[in-house]
Amino acid sequence: MVDTEDLAALAADLESFRVERKASFTSVKSEIEEAICAFANDLPGTGQPGYVLIGVTDKTGQPTGLAVTDELLRAITDIRSSGNILPFPVMNVRKASLQGRDVAVIEVHPSHEPPVRLRGRVCVRSGPRKGTATRDEERVLNERRRGWDGPFDQRPISGAALEELDLRFFEQDYLPNAIDAQALRENGRSLPEQLAALHLASPDGVPNVAGMLILGREPTTYLPGAYVQFLQIDGVELTDPIVDRKELTGSLPTVLRAMDEITSARIRVATTITGSTVERRSPDYPMDAMQQLLRNAVMHRNYETSNAPVQWYWFSDRIEIHNPGGLFGRATEASFGQPGGNDYRNPTVAGALHVLGFVQRFGLGVPLARKACRDNGNPEPEFTFGSSNFGVTVRARS
Repeated sequence: MVDTEDLAALAADLESFRVERKASFTSVKSEIEEAICAFANDLPGTGQPGYVLIGVTDKTGQPTGLAVTDELLRAITDIRSSGNILPFPVMNVRKASLQGRDVAVIEVHPSHEPPVRLRGRVCVRSGPRKGTATRDEERVLNERRRGWDGPFDQRPISGAALEELDLRFFEQDYLPNAIDAQALRENGRSLPEQLAALHLASPDGVPNVAGMLILGREPTTYLPGAYVQFLQIDGVELTDPIVDRKELTGSLPTVLRAMDEITSARIRVATTITGSTVERRSPDYPMDAMQQLLRNAVMHRNYETSNAPVQWYWFSDRIEIHNPGGLFGRATEASFGQPGGNDYRNPTVAGALHVLGFVQRFGLGVPLARKACRDNGNPEPEFTFGSSNFGVTVRARS
């Protein structure tokens, strides 16, 4: 992050194309998002961060005296987790002092996974020009991605072919949600180019891990652990009788819908009839909490080094979910479920599930599950952390 002297130089250099200055935040939030997206794409290939200075006039570089509160800093930081910019931008936000007045500084680092999109649009800036990337510019960004060692879910799958993906689903359902309508109407790209631009295939048109998980007809052909094992047990021990057993396979959207159906069918709502009065109590498990926890399990699990499935046990007194892969990146036991404490083992998969509406907002799954349990009268979920596995237990409402 820049120091005070560098900040003064950035604010004063009105010709620098690495700096955006905004007098306020709320009224120009969309422009700030565009600047973050453009700096993340780094079309000129400078390899240097870009800066958005909030509380600084664009014409003079002078501070405006904007009140930089904790609430404002949180609102700025939320741009990263809102899911409007994908893949997630690498950005730092802090309060700084310029000529004795507060300003908010956003430092945006070039992405290792270009092109980065804002609501489906690739924002770029090159010299004085700002706007949407042309087809040739987007190709440059795609080719640049080849040189980076990206996350596992970006790795092409050797031997896989586009015909193994549900391309009809991609064209009819995924594309309209991933790309804004105008850009889609003007789209002259081939299908392999579209998949590559959305990080679901390599620039050479080979499906990657994320593409196979989101669109693959049989992902377990290449990713043996990409399924969910469900057991319903009549008792409280694994050795008790099994009531139902299922293996949920197919693309992640297919698996997630199947998990919703299983959960909805098994949640029980007690009913008491007294005379002519029917009293319905809260369900034994809150649907919202189970959705959040199950989706987190398939989204954050380790697909790289484990062939074990996500294991989902429905006992008579509790539900347990176990998935391969311990905490990842900056996430720790202390920061888990706290603001800014999350990280993404499979960022492309997470972005795709957001596009499809399975994830509404990043980083809120655990807090939402905890709240849903409290509101329903259940004990809060119990999390267990291992070096190579992760688990959560939700106990039935008493």
